[in-house]
Amino acid sequence: MSPQSAALRLGTYYAALFVAVGIHIPFWPLWLQSRGLSASEIGWVAAAGYFTRILASPVIGHLADHGGERRRLMIRLALAAGLIWLLFPLMDGFLPILVLSVIAIFPFTGLVPLGDTLAMMVVGRHGLDYGRARLWGSLAFIVAATLLGKALESWPIAVLPWLMAAALLLTAASCLGLPDLKVARHEDKPPSLRPVLLHPLFLLFLGTTALNQMAHTVYYTFATIHWKAAGLSDMVIGLLWSEGVVAEIILFAMSNRVVARFGPAALLLAAAMAGTVRWLVLGSTAYLPLVALAQLLHAATFGCAHLGAIHFIARVVPQGLSARTQGIFAAIAVGLAPGLITPFSGRLYESLGGGSFLVMAALSALSALLAWALMRRWTVGSRITE
Repeated sequence: MSPQSAALRLGTYYAALFVAVGIHIPFWPLWLQSRGLSASEIGWVAAAGYFTRILASPVIGHLADHGGERRRLMIRLALAAGLIWLLFPLMDGFLPILVLSVIAIFPFTGLVPLGDTLAMMVVGRHGLDYGRARLWGSLAFIVAATLLGKALESWPIAVLPWLMAAALLLTAASCLGLPDLKVARHEDKPPSLRPVLLHPLFLLFLGTTALNQMAHTVYYTFATIHWKAAGLSDMVIGLLWSEGVVAEIILFAMSNRVVARFGPAALLLAAAMAGTVRWLVLGSTAYLPLVALAQLLHAATFGCAHLGAIHFIARVVPQGLSARTQGIFAAIAVGLAPGLITPFSGRLYESLGGGSFLVMAALSALSALLAWALMRRWTVGSRITE
């Protein structure tokens, strides 16, 4: 397979995957609200997604490293997620929706870190720029969020589960075209992750990324509801979500140069510092021009954080441990940490409204302190298993 073909196939996979993300993140809270769920209940449903990662990501990472498979497992996960999402229109009430959310998110949340692991393997083999493949996902997010924001001005919110199912089944189809790279199959017990998990640098990395993820919880769960209550239209809200991703795309388009120039730890620091500013602005005003400016910082709060995390793991962990390490990272930093705070974010939003973003700014400031410590202690090029 040529490098151009590998890049095209990765881009197609990310585009399909992030159509689903562009449907889910901005607008799923509105579907939950339409089913009669309160802000606190919406917070618990969102938290269920984070908590599911705690189990799903390590389990699926273990299966991938033990069997050596990547692509075949991804196809099965995307197909299962798409079929399960078809059941949401049948659900009514908080508890049934909560239970089905856990079931639906298990395969989906395991798919994402596994896809990133395969992508980094393809990037390493063919000398590709990861960011340029990943930016197609960001472009797809923009298209999905913008078009759906416009469509919901005339479509009923009830269409969302059907659109999610279609996007996930499209993702399963896109996985068929991915390069079928494998790692050595472990017939016995795979190598221990203990040296990685107990290393001080990995713990600093987890703390930095976990706090950054926690700082996004109010945004991901309540930004759409908050902006709609402030009088912004669905179309404008879709554009605000898309705007941040445009800035992210620009970053991804030159990601190799950015990573080479600054390094993963500095990118994590930039993400945390930008988060402090971004959440301070969103917590202080819903004035559209200022909100639009703050949304440009998504390039740092998400883009720099994502690039920093992906490249940190790729540089310090052997490929035979990569899927499990990525799974542990997803379980703790992307699952457990934001999952613990998301139910409280619902309470915060009920009590403080937009002021709940100010608490997120404090979390970003703590993340910046840990990122600074990581920069000072990590010698670029060294492996934390050594």
